[in-house]
Amino acid sequence: MSGKIATVSYMSLVMTTDQDERMTQTTASENGVTSSTSLSRGADLYFHCLVVVIGAIGTAANGLVLYALVASKQHKKHELIVNQNALDLYSCLCLIITYGLLALFGIHLTGSLGYWLCMLLLSQGLLASGLYASCLNLMFIAVERYLKIVHPALCNKYLRKWMTYAAVACAWIAGFVHEMAFAFDTSAVIDGVCFGYVVMNNSKRLSIGIYYVLFTYVFVLVVFAVCYGNILVVVRGRARVMAGHSEANASAQHQNPMYQLQTSVIKTMILVCAFYCKSTYWVR
Repeated sequence: MSGKIATVSYMSLVMTTDQDERMTQTTASENGVTSSTSLSRGADLYFHCLVVVIGAIGTAANGLVLYALVASKQHKKHELIVNQNALDLYSCLCLIITYGLLALFGIHLTGSLGYWLCMLLLSQGLLASGLYASCLNLMFIAVERYLKIVHPALCNKYLRKWMTYAAVACAWIAGFVHEMAFAFDTSAVIDGVCFGYVVMNNSKRLSIGIYYVLFTYVFVLVVFAVCYGNILVVVRGRARVMAGHSEANASAQHQNPMYQLQTSVIKTMILVCAFYCKSTYWVR
């Protein structure tokens, strides 16, 4: 009888020890998950704060450029440049608001207010609209410069102010229509959390990814290359003609205004393409 009692006591001790070890392992596992989650949240917070700082710098820079254009009375001569700065200013403001909300407030979305916050801000729909409109406006600027330099007679005959204003309006309208329709179609609020641009199947995600790469990356760079490349060819040809009527020496060539314009075109083409590639890669 005492042997049975000793055996039962021993088995109870073993089972208790096993349970304690399992509880210890489970607690350690939960602590590890909690620790990694805390690190992830901390990294997200730092990233969002960094983006807010970048947005603030961009807002100040674009606001200063707009003020300089208006103060110097140049805003009526360069409508597309003004529009580009306005779009960049709008995008920077949306960047501050969107990532500021994500960084400072753990918003639990409920009701119609939560839905609209998700569709407009937290899904980055308004931000994407500004970026898409900026992409279109950059192409309009390249085409306008191409027409004015490569086909000046045709440009003076047919290009009117209303066409420039129509291009400005088209950039804003197309940006909002395109991106907001896409945001409403692929975003949703699930358990109080906003999921933007992710509610889609694999085939749709692949087709949309291909579309964005082809249109907002490859096609835009092709437009830049064609427009600025033709501008460069025309400017170099005119520089040779003017150099033929002047002294054929290096100093006269470097003092030639067409040579200076050629250098400016080369720098503009390289900077625009390089910064567009970098910014598009970072955003997408």
